[in-house]
Amino acid sequence: MSRLYTYLLKGEAVLAAAFLILMVGLIFLGGVARLMHMPLNWTIDLATCFFAWGCFLCADIAWRSDAMMSVDLAVARLPEQARRLVAYCNYALISAFLVYLIYTGVQLAWVSRARSFQGIPGISYSWVTMSLPVGAALLLVTTVLKLRRTLQADGLIGRRPA
Repeated sequence: MSRLYTYLLKGEAVLAAAFLILMVGLIFLGGVARLMHMPLNWTIDLATCFFAWGCFLCADIAWRSDAMMSVDLAVARLPEQARRLVAYCNYALISAFLVYLIYTGVQLAWVSRARSFQGIPGISYSWVTMSLPVGAALLLVTTVLKLRRTLQADGLIGRRPA
């Protein structure tokens, strides 16, 4: 399972980078085309799709590497046991919200499956809306793994044998 997860993480990073590079390239291409009086309106729409996917993938990468912004001014002043309790509550709230996002995101993708993306024929709007539940699922996996590591560090659950 850990090899599969390692490949998933590498694939996620490659996809996130590709989506962000494609987004910038499409916006640049659209600008150059507009400058040449031959606008390509679809470039901005496709860049928006890549932006949605890139944002969720990059959010998971940042969450996994503890690079998300946080404000711990009040929590840092609490006793150690209270800090642990706040951390567990945060993980529970984040997990509940991500489960909600997965559920509603799948519903949204299903409802929007017949709608074309920005009028581009043959491309369903579901390709954009699926970024929400897929990104939330990846974030949920990361959150559960973070919670498990925290519980192991606190000695509340045993470590898995190597």
